[in-house]
Amino acid sequence: MNAPLAPHQHPRRILLAVTGLSPQIVTETLYALAVAQSPAFVPTEIHLLTTAEGARIARAALLHTDGGQFHALLKDYPQAGHPLFDEAHIHGIAGPDGQPLTDIRTPGENAAAADAITALVARLTSDGDCALHVSIAGGRKTMGFYLGYAFSLYARPQDRLSHVLVSAPFESHPDFFYPPPTPRRLATRDGKHVDTAAAVLTLADIPVVRLRHGLPLALQRGAASFNESVAAVQASLAPPLLELDLVAVRVLCGGRHISMKPQLVAWLAWWAWLRLQGRGNGPGFAGWRGIDAETKVFLALYRTVVGAHAADYEITAALLAGGMEKEFFQQKNSKLERVLRDALGPAAAPYLLAQQGKRPHTRRGLTLPAEAIRIAGLPRNLK
Repeated sequence: MNAPLAPHQHPRRILLAVTGLSPQIVTETLYALAVAQSPAFVPTEIHLLTTAEGARIARAALLHTDGGQFHALLKDYPQAGHPLFDEAHIHGIAGPDGQPLTDIRTPGENAAAADAITALVARLTSDGDCALHVSIAGGRKTMGFYLGYAFSLYARPQDRLSHVLVSAPFESHPDFFYPPPTPRRLATRDGKHVDTAAAVLTLADIPVVRLRHGLPLALQRGAASFNESVAAVQASLAPPLLELDLVAVRVLCGGRHISMKPQLVAWLAWWAWLRLQGRGNGPGFAGWRGIDAETKVFLALYRTVVGAHAADYEITAALLAGGMEKEFFQQKNSKLERVLRDALGPAAAPYLLAQQGKRPHTRRGLTLPAEAIRIAGLPRNLK
């Protein structure tokens, strides 16, 4: 088995940073990664998250054809490679009204920033061939927090989080972007002069708890909001609790709403009822053989969910009139597992049907504790 690639060995290497009014963060971090450290992490592309004002400043200070410091760094230090970084890689944050944010102050603006940051981190980490290096040195404190939190939610083993530290008085100096190979003299605010040769840049790695394993695949692969991602991980850490409301046709797993079709709601309620009653061929376990009585229970639950005269119920009742066939039993179990896994990811484990016995006498059933199951709207004869 091949050893996993180190971050600098991945074919696609991304530097992601947030900035506000100090675009120097980009060149300082790039210098620290690609020039100062060994082994060097040479980005193949750079992405920047910022506000409308931050984007304007970044374009002027970093990318302008006359004195853009990003281009100057690449010219001064060929070992920094040729990362893709242009205006298309500067991602503005849209506010609640869809317009570019000029600042982040209100709760709505904070939520929009959190969602934009989380969605970008989720998208970049969906590529298994890339290693992501995230810098939280720039931008407003809330932006740095959300970026660090999103990293914790989505980071893989090859991804890294850091903060670049710059020695005084070069930190936040408007004319300092990186230590040039030929030292320069800069004037400070108090009228003194300092030599860039004295500048010290330190890349501080930040260890984090990686929580990606608790995210459903749907969130790992698609657009993700901050609240959805946090809720998904929280569900994976919380004690299991299955709540079913047959009248409202609602399923909650660990407090998270799971969308499923009415027949599947009744199917899950059937297994939950079996678990509570200790019915079937064991304490809540059943196989498709010899469960005619329990089949009637499923139909009663399904009738409660959709109504006695619903066409889907009538079709299902006719199908099961002679007993439950193996194909029906297996299909419903497979669909239930797929829906739960897609919605909950690893957090689905407590709600999946366990298996007992060997073929052809295999039985399935929920293993949730009875106190972790709640069913509202049960027919009177099943209570």
